[in-house]
Amino acid sequence: MLLALALARDTVPPYLAFPEPGLDDPAAYEGYQTRVYQDASGNAFQVYTKSTGRVVNLWADAANESVGFSVRDSSGKPAELAWGSSGAAVERSPAGRTRSVAYGLEAPSMVRIGLFLLGSMRVERDFGYGERDSLPLDAPAFTQHELLELIEHIAKLKGAERARHLALLGVKSVEELRARLSPQITLQRGDTGWTVAIHQPSFDGKTHLWLSLQGDTRETVPAVSGYVVTIRRPAGGAVRWSVRVTTDAAALTPLTRKEIFNDDFDTFAARVRADTAHRLRWRRLEREIRGAELLSYREKLMAGLPNFATYFGRDMLMTALLMQPVWAPAMPEHVIASALRKLSPDGDVSHEEALGGQAIRENAAEYNRLMAGGGQVARARAVLGDLQATRENYIMVDDDFQLPVVAARYLADPRVPADRKRAFLREGHRLDRLMANLALVARRTAPYAREPVATNLVSFPRASDRGSRDHWISASWRDSGVGYGGGRFALDVNAIWAPHALEGIATILDALKELGLKPAIPAGPLATLARDRAALERAVAAWKGAERHFRVSLAPDEVAKRLAARLAWLPAAEREYWEGVLRREGAARDTLRFLALSLDGAGRPIPIVSTDPAMALLLDSLGRDRTLELVGPTLLPYPLGLFVDDLGPVTANDAYAGRDVWEAFRRDAYHSPTVVWGRDVNVLLAGLARATFRIPHSALSDAVDRILTAVDRSGLRHAELWSYTIDHGRLVPSRYGTSSDVQLWSLTDLAVQYLLNLHDLH
Repeated sequence: MLLALALARDTVPPYLAFPEPGLDDPAAYEGYQTRVYQDASGNAFQVYTKSTGRVVNLWADAANESVGFSVRDSSGKPAELAWGSSGAAVERSPAGRTRSVAYGLEAPSMVRIGLFLLGSMRVERDFGYGERDSLPLDAPAFTQHELLELIEHIAKLKGAERARHLALLGVKSVEELRARLSPQITLQRGDTGWTVAIHQPSFDGKTHLWLSLQGDTRETVPAVSGYVVTIRRPAGGAVRWSVRVTTDAAALTPLTRKEIFNDDFDTFAARVRADTAHRLRWRRLEREIRGAELLSYREKLMAGLPNFATYFGRDMLMTALLMQPVWAPAMPEHVIASALRKLSPDGDVSHEEALGGQAIRENAAEYNRLMAGGGQVARARAVLGDLQATRENYIMVDDDFQLPVVAARYLADPRVPADRKRAFLREGHRLDRLMANLALVARRTAPYAREPVATNLVSFPRASDRGSRDHWISASWRDSGVGYGGGRFALDVNAIWAPHALEGIATILDALKELGLKPAIPAGPLATLARDRAALERAVAAWKGAERHFRVSLAPDEVAKRLAARLAWLPAAEREYWEGVLRREGAARDTLRFLALSLDGAGRPIPIVSTDPAMALLLDSLGRDRTLELVGPTLLPYPLGLFVDDLGPVTANDAYAGRDVWEAFRRDAYHSPTVVWGRDVNVLLAGLARATFRIPHSALSDAVDRILTAVDRSGLRHAELWSYTIDHGRLVPSRYGTSSDVQLWSLTDLAVQYLLNLHDLH
């Protein structure tokens, strides 16, 4: 049949698939299934189907593209979809201008397909967040208001100026431009096969996506009505068709596992593979290695599949720190180069990039702003000329302080030859850009170094879209709206990253001197620190004292009072469960001491327990007592601390804060007390493994065992994040709805496994 012919050429098996028998619990995926392939250029191509009948094809390439559609049965309910082929056909055109991936789908009976959405994965992500999958199949899948407004601005221009704007987009009329907002659907029938072709150019006409649905005319009959495709099988039974996605967008340059991992890790992996008594361990390790390959490119490391297949500064930098024991010595170059290439003129690290269709949306918004302002038509026209220009988001704070730490470790690494370091820094103005970042760090840390009071700490940006002057953007890794409990000064930024960034400045300046490089150092605080090493040492010392502002101490009776209030606020089932835990574990006997997640606008601690202190274990060689002091609250049973048996350490505990914080976390659970993050687990395990190797102690090794046991019993240890429900008095772990299938900093479990094996803690 046609499908078999379509898939016979260059067919490849999935490089990864979820859920995978023996490794995953299918019930936890709730009808979700996905396969990830490598296309003809080695770029990741992911297809997933949801219980809603939504099928999404992500192309993790230089444009972060996607093609989505919804499939329903004859009654209008989501179709029960299954894979119709064991693999996919991957192709590249002879001239290399297009790439294609084709695979099969099947459903039990007749299907109707609609809500076609071709363009950016960011738009598909917004489609999902907006729960638009319940719309009628012939409805517009997602209205991009920025583009509609842009069209209206052009329509209002007078003849010659309008023609200039239209020409920049490759069209001659407003109607022709408006037509690009919807896909074009055509049906072709042949003697043995039929094809429904869905084509949509990008709004600027510079790139294209093609979707083809194909079938055998001897088995199935297609029909097209408006924006809905119907496929039926007159003889009854299963309906099968193939899906082919084609793009002409640019591909990325993948890294091989040999380029990613060092020889020590290769030896470890070979040993695991040879251990035939523990086959599942090798399958999981190999899956994570493949995941790392799918996210690693010369241009950047992606944050995750499917929703975050782009550059994320923090994710790369944190991963570089965690993966240092297993990465090839030169691997950090890809991270540092990517961050420096996207650096703002004043040294700010980009948090996230907008590519392809999302860049078009954001640039269209800028065009609209300029046109609405009046008198800025020439500037607006310049924006229109390159609507796909990559846009950077510089709102985050923590990544600015992480770059010096990663760069310092790379420059101090004796495994990397000096000539290679010099060549790396001399390419693409990297040295000048690195100095710009160091200058930014020096400027932002200078006020506190001069006068170490809480309100001189590094602040989050003020939220401009809120009525209150005291609302702050959560501009570190807990970047949901309530991630830092409404705080202004974050523990991780100020007590961990800022002092280590200053130490990184010293290491970098020393390394540059040894390499014989003399960069131009911007005037200001950095020049002072470079000229006066004693001043730099004083700044580091001042910032190492910043932790004192975050210290919280609660007497046992105060702990009991606040816990009682928090539990009384919970729904009955949750309240009864956690009261049972407290009865079993016992009340607090000693003063509870922990570091607050953040400080409010006046510099007062917001008493939320968090996993963030564990980051210090990655950056410092700490003694036993200091290590246990930092991780102690994490290991206390929740709701006293963070630890939940058979689940793992939740990322935060707001029991000691006020009702406003409880309610905010209930509304926005992403970084709340109901969630465990794989990132936190890996930071804890890697930090404890390092500490146990230096200072063997049963308390540290016991902590490793407890964490491993809990997260393994959750069945979700290797997920990005997971949560739980209380069902008839039992805590039931569950997959968090928006978690990634392949997530960069979750894959740092590779380094954790290596360290645990190295120190005989597994």
